[in-house]
Amino acid sequence: MEFPVSIIFLIISTVASFALYFQKETPFYLKTFPVFLVCTLVIELFGMYISQKGKSNVLLFNCFTTLEFVYYFYILWAIIEKVKVRRSVAYLIVLYPLVAFLNIFFLLKRGYFHSITYALGCLLIVAICIYYFYELFHYSRLLTLVQEPAFWICSGLLFFYSCSFPLFGLLNFVGDASRVIINNIDNILKLLNVMLYSIFTIAFLCRVRIGRKNSVS
Repeated sequence: MEFPVSIIFLIISTVASFALYFQKETPFYLKTFPVFLVCTLVIELFGMYISQKGKSNVLLFNCFTTLEFVYYFYILWAIIEKVKVRRSVAYLIVLYPLVAFLNIFFLLKRGYFHSITYALGCLLIVAICIYYFYELFHYSRLLTLVQEPAFWICSGLLFFYSCSFPLFGLLNFVGDASRVIINNIDNILKLLNVMLYSIFTIAFLCRVRIGRKNSVS
C-alpha cells in the first residue's frame, strides 16, 4: 500500500504527540491528542484499504469527520476562558453531531459526502478560533506564543478549515461533481492536511527544551 504524503505527516505528528506525556504540567486536553491521532491514523488507513478493494468509504468518513468536529469543539472549549463562550461551545458538542447524523442517515443520499454539515462545521471552527485570537490579545498576563500549544493548535485549525470551507461549500452548488474535480479537491485536502499536521507537530514540541543549561562552578 503506497502512503500519500499526508499520511506520513500524520504519522510524524502522532509520534510527536506522545512527547506531551513527558512534559510538565501538560493540560488534560493536550494528553487526549495522541489517542485522537492514533484513531485518525487507523481510520485513514482503513479508508484507504476499503477504497483499494473497490468499495465506498464515504459513510466511514461521514461519521469520522462528524466526530472529528466534536473533538475539535472539545479542544476549543478547553482552550477558551470566557464562561459564556465555553457554554456555547459545549452546546455545539451536543447539537452538531445530532444535526450531522440526521443529515447523513436520513436526508443525504447514500454514497454522498455530507458537504453541507461539513461546511457548517468548518464555519463554526473558524468562528471559534477567531474568537480565541480575540481573547488571546486581550489577556492581562504575558504569553510567549511560540511556546503556547493552544496558539499553534488554533492556528492550524483556522488555516485548515478556512481553506477547506470554500471547497465543500462549492460542492453544495456544483452537485454531482466530476471525477477530475473530486481528485483536485482530494489533492488540495491532502496538502492542507500536511500543513495541519505540521503545525500540530510544532504545538506538541514547542515546549520541549533541547540541551542543558550551562552550570556555574
